[in-house]
Amino acid sequence: SQELWHQARHDRSKQRRKKAARRLRVVEALRKSGNRPEWMILTVLPVIPPDLRPMVQLDGGRFATSDLNDLYRRVINRNNRLRRLVELGAPDVIIRNEKRMLQEAVDSLIDNSQRGKARSRRGRRQLKSLSDMLKGKKGRFRRNLLGKRVDYSGRSVIVIGPKLKLHQCGLPKEMALELYRPFVISKLVEYNYASNVKAAKRIIERKRPEVWEVLEEVIHDRPVLLNRAPTLHRLGIQAFEPVLVEGKAIQIHPLVCAAFNADFDGDQMAVHIPLSRRAVEEARKLMLASRNLLKPADGQPVVGPTKDMCLGVYYLTMEAEGPCKGDGKGFTDLDEVELAYSLGYVDLHARIKVGQVYDENPLPSKPVETTVGRCLFNRVLPDSLRFVNRTLDKGALQDLVGICYRRLGEEATTELVDRIKDIGFRYATRSGVTIAISDLTIPAEKERILEEAAAQVAQVERQYRRGLLTAEEQYARTIDLWTRAREEVGQAVSRVLDPGGAVAVMARSGASKGGFGPISQLAGMRGLMADPSGRIIPLPIRSNLREGLSALEYFISTHGSRKGLADTALRTADAGYLTRRLVDVTQDLIINAHDCGTRSGVWIRREDDVGGQTMAERLVGRVAAAPVVHPQTGEAIVDRNQEIDEDVIEAIDAAGVDAVYVRSPMTCALQRGICVLCYGRDLGRGKMVHIGAAIGIVAAQSIGEPGTQLTLRTFHTGGVAAGGDITSGLPRVEELFEARKHPKGEAEISDIDGVVHIVRSGGQKKVRVVKSKVFTDEYEIPGNWGIKVEDGDEVEAGSLIAKRGDREMLARHKGIVRREGRQVRVVYERREEREYEIPSAARILVAEGQRIRAGTQLVEGTKNPHRILQVMGREATQMYILSEIQRVYRAQGVNISDKHFEVIIRRMLGKMQIVDSGDTALLPGDLVDRLALQEINRQVIAEGGQPAKARAILLGITKAALATDSFLSAASFQHTIKVLARAAIEGQVDRLYGLKENVIIGKLISAGTGYRGDNPEAEGPIESYEGVMIRRPREEEPPPLVPVPPIETEPGLAATEAVDE
Repeated sequence: SQELWHQARHDRSKQRRKKAARRLRVVEALRKSGNRPEWMILTVLPVIPPDLRPMVQLDGGRFATSDLNDLYRRVINRNNRLRRLVELGAPDVIIRNEKRMLQEAVDSLIDNSQRGKARSRRGRRQLKSLSDMLKGKKGRFRRNLLGKRVDYSGRSVIVIGPKLKLHQCGLPKEMALELYRPFVISKLVEYNYASNVKAAKRIIERKRPEVWEVLEEVIHDRPVLLNRAPTLHRLGIQAFEPVLVEGKAIQIHPLVCAAFNADFDGDQMAVHIPLSRRAVEEARKLMLASRNLLKPADGQPVVGPTKDMCLGVYYLTMEAEGPCKGDGKGFTDLDEVELAYSLGYVDLHARIKVGQVYDENPLPSKPVETTVGRCLFNRVLPDSLRFVNRTLDKGALQDLVGICYRRLGEEATTELVDRIKDIGFRYATRSGVTIAISDLTIPAEKERILEEAAAQVAQVERQYRRGLLTAEEQYARTIDLWTRAREEVGQAVSRVLDPGGAVAVMARSGASKGGFGPISQLAGMRGLMADPSGRIIPLPIRSNLREGLSALEYFISTHGSRKGLADTALRTADAGYLTRRLVDVTQDLIINAHDCGTRSGVWIRREDDVGGQTMAERLVGRVAAAPVVHPQTGEAIVDRNQEIDEDVIEAIDAAGVDAVYVRSPMTCALQRGICVLCYGRDLGRGKMVHIGAAIGIVAAQSIGEPGTQLTLRTFHTGGVAAGGDITSGLPRVEELFEARKHPKGEAEISDIDGVVHIVRSGGQKKVRVVKSKVFTDEYEIPGNWGIKVEDGDEVEAGSLIAKRGDREMLARHKGIVRREGRQVRVVYERREEREYEIPSAARILVAEGQRIRAGTQLVEGTKNPHRILQVMGREATQMYILSEIQRVYRAQGVNISDKHFEVIIRRMLGKMQIVDSGDTALLPGDLVDRLALQEINRQVIAEGGQPAKARAILLGITKAALATDSFLSAASFQHTIKVLARAAIEGQVDRLYGLKENVIIGKLISAGTGYRGDNPEAEGPIESYEGVMIRRPREEEPPPLVPVPPIETEPGLAATEAVDE
């Protein structure tokens, strides 16, 4: 070990240093873990229990056996043969061959996929070795340890249950009876309907009336969990109080569909029952649908009214065009308006005046001018939200729900959305909005617009033929002309629609997908289509769906549609794999302490462009890292470590503050986990995050869940821009998260500050960045010396400037002479220059003679985050990755809070690579946690040693997930065998800090109500998590709620049992 250390630190050759470091890793690992090297040679071979390598008899009398038995058998046979050969004293050649065969047999038993020629039985398939049992989706880790099947569950098709409350679901009676069976049995015995379990079972099978009575009572004890696959985020499993219904379909509340992403075209859902007392308590307090009103990704309400409900409310609150019955009447209060409407004195859209619009408040000074419908709508709102006097579409309703949640809390919001749902459905029915083909009016000017466009396209075609345009330019202009024509036709369609008509109401209220887009396809023109490669076909579809398409047009549209379906299928798998990697990299990030004490943070500036978010959007729910001061008055708007909520943001905007320094998960000083203040608000709950929250998983789910909506397509823009495609959508997100060494279309960035010179030689383009500084050497020359240089001369270093006799004055540097009388100055410059070769097709983004800073992008394309890290450092890299990923998501209309991305970026930049080990025990090339390295160096310096030098590196999420301290988590992710082998050599210990490790060995996860606070930095255990008391393992567990059935005996013997108890 010592000589290797010496070699690794002091050897001249880089190659030998590297090799020494590699060998040292193994040597040190063995030395530290107390493993002896001779143990690497197997002298005995453990055999796994027969249950894990079963043998079954088939019908034909033959046996089917596990591959392992074959492999073991082969080892035993060869071993015995070798022993016999050695005893017989066989020739060396034979013994050597037998030894080789034995070695091969053992190798293929342990890992059959590695060896050059994998052993198979008689040319048939490969045998499954011990390693194969562990790895992959079907291996032990992912199939049995991380994903288990549960008992007490059922599944059925879902239908809508419009009469349900938000926290209820309709459970079919048959299903409920089966699910709650043990509880029903125990109650039947308790109420003496049956003398023992066997009798109770018989009663249930006969479905006697008392069974239903007992069932009604039992279902009040515990909620059920409903889950719809795929479960992409935590709202995919929620708890509901069951209501018994006839039929065989599960009924769910229309407002929770958005969270489950469910619709009623045949979706199925699974039902589970929480068994233990604490499971029931968690389901009630944390998972009930009425407690999960906000989306953890961005804190927006997830239960707002949709589809028909929006239509109803829009119809109710809109203003009519013409006169209505009852216009101009006055009423004292809302009850009177309702009475007048139900008796038919006024129409729904009549313009009226109302004196009193609040239930509790005194009369307002002057009457409110409004419509009958709006009065009816305001009756369902609580007083503090009145008086809403405008037409409400989907967006306005969502905002209303959000305001209600902030002002009045969870219960009032639940109540409100239920009422809006009822009134929405009622008036959607009353409105009688329907659609017929005659509702779609084709605008008269459509023909004119199309003819003009066609003429312009023909003009472009002529210019191309004459050679005035390149093929790319012609293509781009054609696409542009047709796109504009389609937009004009679309506007014409919306102009000719009757504003009070059914189609317009559907489009404007937000009840239909896509607003006016589909309508302009129905009544305007379909427009341009894309072919399967994503290229836009320059031949537009001029007809609309009302007129019908010609055969050619139909063919072109099917082209595009098929591409869409193929994309969706591919995208789903990609997005799922991305989520899996994200979960793996962040699964051990838990909120561990209230305050890590760091002074650092990140600046959020008004001019930053992070996916087009406003400063307010980025600040909400953050914690200030330094006081924010009013620029005029100098008073603090918000203090350090104080939450920035909606009110504070209004104050900041009003004061005109342009930059706020906030705490961020990226700068938290905890080694494991993150502290409450660096994280800020828990968006899914609308209040500060709780110690023990599994924020890593929430971040991964929030980013992965909308992944499917991101387009897979690499866009081909008209004309190939910047020599290569601009990657967008999901592939771009993956490129950033995986921190690819060379992103597609990589653009050079400047390493230094300086002035740009563009050099063109032949077909080559180069950008030269020159950093120069001018220095002056002054020479005072005495009067009797002879000056040997003239003004403007160029001198070399060491050339003669002046002379007297044999004494000389020499120039210290090469430069230009400036002479004034007896004073001579030599002016010279120190230059640093870098040259960057530029592909001939690329567009240069800098101008000749421009002064630029280090990190400036020189050509069009995407920057490489690794280069940004080298040149501009950690903060710039964080900012770049964050804004690039946000740009992709926001372009698709997906809103995700910055902090989820920051949690992932923290992990990507969390490690340092050792360059020089100093006096530490670290090896060059090792990856060490950034904060751990600071700690190690601090100790070494305290002992008077040399600290280790390291450079920041950027790891992709796959690498970061494998670089975790926990070998169980890494092994269950990828490269199972490699990870386990290393862990064995190094004698690694898994402290079970993360979630996966605990799941694998069957402990409760250390997050939420299972939070143990056993981390060295954690602030000890907590008493309760979001209102659920946390039971410490020391306490006695209450007996489980599942009734233990008494021993089944003959009916006559039941009494003797009861006596024993």
